[in-house]
Amino acid sequence: MAVVDRVQVADASEQDRPRQGNPVNWTNSYRRRALTLDFLSMLTAGAIAFVLRFPGMPGEFTLPYVALTVALPLAWLPILALCRAYQPRYIGVGYEEFHRVLRAGFILTATVAIVAYATKTEVARGYVVMALPLGTFLGLVARYRLRKWLHRRRWEGECMRRVVAVGHRTSVADLIRLLRQKRYHGMDIVAVCLPPALVEGEDAVTEVEGVPVLGDFRETAAVVERAGADSVAVLACPEMDGVALRRLAWQLERDDVELVVAPALMDVTGPRISIRPVSGLPLLHVEHPELDGGRQVVKDLFDRVGALVALVLLSPLLLTVALLIRLTSKGPVLFKQTRVGRDGREFTVLKFRTMVVDAEARKTELLVHNEHDGVLFKIRKDPRITPIGRKLRRYSLDELPQLFNVLRGDMSLVGPRPPLPEEVARYGGDVYRRLAVKPGLTGLWQVSGRSDLSWEESVRLDLRYVDNWSLALDLLILWKTWSAVVRGSGAY
Repeated sequence: MAVVDRVQVADASEQDRPRQGNPVNWTNSYRRRALTLDFLSMLTAGAIAFVLRFPGMPGEFTLPYVALTVALPLAWLPILALCRAYQPRYIGVGYEEFHRVLRAGFILTATVAIVAYATKTEVARGYVVMALPLGTFLGLVARYRLRKWLHRRRWEGECMRRVVAVGHRTSVADLIRLLRQKRYHGMDIVAVCLPPALVEGEDAVTEVEGVPVLGDFRETAAVVERAGADSVAVLACPEMDGVALRRLAWQLERDDVELVVAPALMDVTGPRISIRPVSGLPLLHVEHPELDGGRQVVKDLFDRVGALVALVLLSPLLLTVALLIRLTSKGPVLFKQTRVGRDGREFTVLKFRTMVVDAEARKTELLVHNEHDGVLFKIRKDPRITPIGRKLRRYSLDELPQLFNVLRGDMSLVGPRPPLPEEVARYGGDVYRRLAVKPGLTGLWQVSGRSDLSWEESVRLDLRYVDNWSLALDLLILWKTWSAVVRGSGAY
């Protein structure tokens, strides 16, 4: 089948697809919104600092600061632009976007200080200390809200990039499923290019996960043009070597089509990867995860202090839950169970009791009703759960006594799910990697679906956390945990 014929078939099938809109239009609209919010954020911060720093001051004295309040947002926008905070490729990418706003805040602060020193201008330090950090903070909040707005639009099928996926059938299918599940990434696979052997002959592959195959690797540029795509995602495959990628990049740059390349590395995040050029050859340098040393000492200190503060703040809630359990069912308030921690060491985990007293004895008769795959045992409507226990589980309140485990050093605030000894006994080779760090009160599994996740997916998330741990990632997971708990989805 010729490329033109394939594209005609795909165009006919795409009549049922929701219209994505012109990618240039929505990116320009996003940037206009970002510019407006950035301007208003710094202007608001300057006005607040002015009112707080100069209450009741005469106009002659405050007139220069009125001018400075107006000048700050005018200087703020070009500095953000120099930090590439408006680049289309960073739109919706939280860490990169926030990082550039923070960098711009530091640069603006340094610029004001240097200009004041060079011109020997006396500037009220109280005004500067309030205006610039507050403006940066408001800018971060504005970008966060704008990003959430963009994610909502993308869940509705709007503001998407039209992507041609290039690679082998299995890897392309995995990418399509992932992007359909997480539409907030804003990538809609509209066409696929496979190796020539799979698109020629009577047994040619015509679609992958419902997405039409419009050509082979050699026809990528033509497929992009006829499918109206604005991005190409090249997945790891031996056929697309350095020379082939360079030629493809030359073809795509004429139409300003974005090219992204997925390396063969799986679940390795940006901070561990750097490019090391050697004689013109870009080598990816992958750092080993830091599972011991100074950063782990900081993590342990952060965990214990955080657990202590949480216990003090949540003590009224803990007492209320304990009283409700005592009044509504027979048995102890706390449920104690042996779990496996770091390096295979066993410890006793504490939870609020959410089941009847003889729950463990009744587990054997319920094994045939297990709704989870792999080594986990989960039943959506478990008859052993008490009425109050169901509410506690829905909002993860039964997990709060584990703060005492964190305080004792058995667990961390963030980490892999603490497994049972019988689960560990059934682990395969790679799964033991989960035990390289302390288990967590929350983790990637908590903010990504909880009990709705398959065994393989929960393991993959735990291994990703172990290999890419950082304090920033812990803070991000803790932030997202509140949203996951409030929604109560995937908990049973």
